[in-house]
Amino acid sequence: MWETISTAAPEPTEAIKYAMPTFVLHGNLLLFAAFKNHIGFYPGPDAILYFSSELASYKTSKGAIQFPVNQDIPLSLATKIVTQKTSS
Repeated sequence: MWETISTAAPEPTEAIKYAMPTFVLHGNLLLFAAFKNHIGFYPGPDAILYFSSELASYKTSKGAIQFPVNQDIPLSLATKIVTQKTSS
């Protein structure tokens, strides 16, 4: 996940916030973390709304996406989300 994000958005700095790896560009760009049953991907509410049709098969909340660990992580979708966030 880190490699996918850093390739899609090479400009942000990296930090640890809320005990999670965070990419920062004019504020928090996104955070991610591994959990027992999913990878948490936190791009914020605007990205969730923008990509709602592509995220329909994943559990989402206001600003988070859960990618189940027993499925392939949709890295192309993660790349699209990061690219959209860095261009806005």
